[in-house]
Amino acid sequence: MPEPDANAKPDDLHWDLWLGPAEYRPFTPNLHPFNWRGWWAYGTGALGDVGCHLIDIPFRTLGLKYPTDAECSVSSVFSQMWTPDYHPKGCPPSSFITLHFDETEKSKSPIEMTWSDGGIRPSHPEIIPADHDIGGANSANGVLIIGDKGLISTNINDSSPLMPKLYLNDGTTDFGPEKEDNEEPEYGHQRKWVDACKAGFNSTEHQGLTSSFDYAGPMTETVLMGNLAIRSYMLRKGEGRKAEYYGRKKLLWDGENMKITNLKEANQFVGRDYRDGWEV
Repeated sequence: MPEPDANAKPDDLHWDLWLGPAEYRPFTPNLHPFNWRGWWAYGTGALGDVGCHLIDIPFRTLGLKYPTDAECSVSSVFSQMWTPDYHPKGCPPSSFITLHFDETEKSKSPIEMTWSDGGIRPSHPEIIPADHDIGGANSANGVLIIGDKGLISTNINDSSPLMPKLYLNDGTTDFGPEKEDNEEPEYGHQRKWVDACKAGFNSTEHQGLTSSFDYAGPMTETVLMGNLAIRSYMLRKGEGRKAEYYGRKKLLWDGENMKITNLKEANQFVGRDYRDGWEV
């Protein structure tokens, strides 16, 4: 974390307002406008940054709700031999997360979802030719939905080209358009959200939204569930090479009651402490 420097604050930045509910600290260079997302006090890491764009695709397609559990592994940074650096307030440089979901109306069997970031990529599926991208261009980002009969590969949902591709085990392929016309005017989705708020829950305006709170809430909790696993991964007793990292386990999630049931210490990350004047 950079050292604070109040003298470096831009004149047109309302720092106290920018901090919001986070603990107060003097203006700190290199947090605003981007790097804040790598610190738990302000952001939710790569998963929170990009997860809503990528996870939305299988979440919507398969009708997912709350995950039942989560576990992860994260990369370590070594500034000295044998003992990894310990930065529990910062997000890791890379992570691999596994989430499980019960069956849904659209999937009659349980579902496993994996997430990787920071340069960690899934293996290239055998069904996809070796010279084809998996996901987006150069396989930089993307989604693989793998089923019994084949798989669907696509780019991140707000990127161009879209690159949706269907590969079936019988050799059938179907590649979708790389670009889709969008007649939505600029800020049109904000207008629709305001109209739905005024019209009320279950109104025609509400039903016409693509990401209303009843959908976005469980999806957001899925993203945050992965981060619960990441933050619990850093829980430890003791220091140095003898430290015991007792949170490195599969965490069982009670979505309706918003709590981890098998590691009570992990529940400290379910909510947050709000600065005076910012309580909700």
